[in-house]
Amino acid sequence: MADMDKRPDRWQLKETLERKVARMERAERERSSLLAQTGILGMLGLVFVIPVVAGALLGRWMDTLFGKASSGWTLGMILLGVVVGAVNMFLYLRR
Repeated sequence: MADMDKRPDRWQLKETLERKVARMERAERERSSLLAQTGILGMLGLVFVIPVVAGALLGRWMDTLFGKASSGWTLGMILLGVVVGAVNMFLYLRR
């Protein structure tokens, strides 16, 4: 009688262990490598920085073109570049 009570517990333990092993194997297969994660971070940096730098260069060119002594166009275009870069990052991370 005592053997009958322990038998379902062993089966339940075996099933639980099998599920946990399968979950761990699936997690190991789906895990990104360090190189892939570094690539993603680098791409995010470029997606954000390129619009900011382009905005700064465009603003500087517009300041010299219109002969302004201030840097109003430069600051405005840098802010626009930050906004565009943030939207780019959002869209990149969303997919």
